[in-house]
Amino acid sequence: MGFLKKVVVQVIPSLLILTLIIFFLVYVAGDPVSVMLPENATAADREVLREALGLNEPFHVQYLHFLSDLLRGDFGMSLQYQQPAIDLVFSRLWATLALSIVAMLIAIAISIPLGIYAAIKRNTFVDVLISGLSIVGKAMPNFWIGIMLILFLAVAIPIFPVSGAATPLHFVLPAFTLGIALAAEMTRLTRASILEVIDQEYVQTARSKGQKESIVIFKHVFLNALIPVITIIGLQFPQLIGGAIVVETVFSWPGVGRLLLSSMGVSDMAVIQAIVFVIALITIVVNLLTDLLYRVLDPRIKYN
Repeated sequence: MGFLKKVVVQVIPSLLILTLIIFFLVYVAGDPVSVMLPENATAADREVLREALGLNEPFHVQYLHFLSDLLRGDFGMSLQYQQPAIDLVFSRLWATLALSIVAMLIAIAISIPLGIYAAIKRNTFVDVLISGLSIVGKAMPNFWIGIMLILFLAVAIPIFPVSGAATPLHFVLPAFTLGIALAAEMTRLTRASILEVIDQEYVQTARSKGQKESIVIFKHVFLNALIPVITIIGLQFPQLIGGAIVVETVFSWPGVGRLLLSSMGVSDMAVIQAIVFVIALITIVVNLLTDLLYRVLDPRIKYN
């Protein structure tokens, strides 16, 4: 019941606020009629389109119409591609989600072992080296990482393809570009979480019983330090999708990032609205799944 209450109290108001923001996006770009019609359109043409779009009605009536269309998944037609905006977004979404998931897996595979090792070797050269590399990795912009990977691993040493998403090899460069900064952040957090746990009494008790150090680290240290790591994974996954805008442009990746950028260039508001809604919805769902995972990892957590 606590989780259902959380959904009702937090998620539903968030969705309503989200719909308001998306609704007013149309007006942020200026008069929708001016965006849709050519400059030489007559006043009569403009008035006809305003009437057809319902723009002469009060704002609250327009918003209710928008909610009704949204519940049916109707964001209108794309001006640029002349097809339903939501269908266009879903056709590109899977490429972005796949890239984000691969980047997340790369970040986890790099950061958790490095974070644990740095914590075990705290205040040594290894710890300083890993912490320093984490700071550098976090500071490097995605586009710069992408360009460097292209120069070294696609141009100087032609190992990986630069553009497209046809084969698994096409994932390597863009996924590492997205994953490096996230791995740097997660390495630092994993190290800090391990250090909070590693000197606890129950860890010392496990060691005194003669358990292997690897078992002590995994069973008694890492599993108890996992919740902050899960938190950063849940928070960073939507940001990965946002970061994909730059990465997809650098690598010509056929995802929603490139679609959003091209739609912004021509003020294709139906597509922009659909992308914002879908990404925000993914963010909400990921946060809910993260909360559920907390309960699995630590049943003591309650929702009040």
